[in-house]
Amino acid sequence: MLTDKTGNNIPSITFKTQDKHQWLDVTTSDIFNNKTVIVFSLPGAYTPTCSSSHLPRFNELAPIFKDNGVNEIVCVSVNDTFVMNEWKKDQEAENITMLPDGNGEFTDGMGMLVNKNNLGFGKRSWRYSMLVKNGVIDKMFIEPEVDGDPFEVSDADTMLTYINADAIVPKSATMFSRKGCPHCQKALDLLNKQEVYVEVVELGAGVTSRSLRAVSGKSSTPQIFIGGDYIGGADELEQYFK
Repeated sequence: MLTDKTGNNIPSITFKTQDKHQWLDVTTSDIFNNKTVIVFSLPGAYTPTCSSSHLPRFNELAPIFKDNGVNEIVCVSVNDTFVMNEWKKDQEAENITMLPDGNGEFTDGMGMLVNKNNLGFGKRSWRYSMLVKNGVIDKMFIEPEVDGDPFEVSDADTMLTYINADAIVPKSATMFSRKGCPHCQKALDLLNKQEVYVEVVELGAGVTSRSLRAVSGKSSTPQIFIGGDYIGGADELEQYFK
């Protein structure tokens, strides 16, 4: 049975990391001393829920967490440093510190090391998140012990609600763009000015004008969606914010 370790000190561990092709030892003291840190831990890099939801949302909300007193957001997985570094690049997770727990020492010390032999994973971390203040666990969110890979309470939004239930979360936007499109740049500048988190999807390999017409009914760029709603082009975006 997994144990909630709220109120305990975190395990004292040295993580073996690589930075610019050089080995670098990072200790838990380096990460947690005199800081407020969010940790989220997951079964493995590149796995579906971890890549589609868990990591991206923490990365997206990082500026909001920072505004609410969080110094660092850490992702821990029982993977080696090379895998974690490549996953960070692939996910463009520039706001997240990756800690490779290749031997499972930290995860074991947290009491979260579980057997995933049925998937060919060996020993991995159960999915959880926690808020750590100066090395002491302030709060843990542990996924329920049920079959599969539950993802109900260790998400970024649950953590933000715990830290500040009144925190204002900017809307998310997706903008379909073409390289060199001046109207796209105008729209992007406006979205950034309004502090809207925007993902830019550039037409090219894998994303065609046909794809754009299928979702928006138009092939001109930009085409912008905010919070699940279709806005339109740059002029419509300007009217939206007015």
